[in-house]
Amino acid sequence: MAGSARDDDEDAITGINVTPLVDIVLVLLIIFMVTASYIVAPSIRVELPSAATSEPSAPSQLALVITKDGKTYLNNHQVTDEQLREFIRQERRAGKDPEAILAADRNVLHGRVVALIDLIKQEGVLKFALNTQADFESEAAPN
Repeated sequence: MAGSARDDDEDAITGINVTPLVDIVLVLLIIFMVTASYIVAPSIRVELPSAATSEPSAPSQLALVITKDGKTYLNNHQVTDEQLREFIRQERRAGKDPEAILAADRNVLHGRVVALIDLIKQEGVLKFALNTQADFESEAAPN
């Protein structure tokens, strides 16, 4: 019969094929995950020394970094010692009790680190910590 081909066309589509939609969503998800790893906040790169007793610490009000060339950064902004003193004084005048985390490159002279610790203690920062990188080899070694 000539009309039999026409009967097949009249059947309505009863289901939606979601396979192409799922494929597109998964490809977009993969693209998002790959590109998200490249979006990183700008930071100052220092090579931290290792310590077997290193513990993660919460962000603090004063994030101090000393680079290997001796420059001091406060919350990602380069500062002089006098600017750091003034910032701490402003924090204390505002009624805050600032805490500091000091991250110094392993190649920084010991005297520079001690001088910065002395500076923040003179300005009333009683709580501070030295940022280190966990040394997993020491933790795995038997005593």
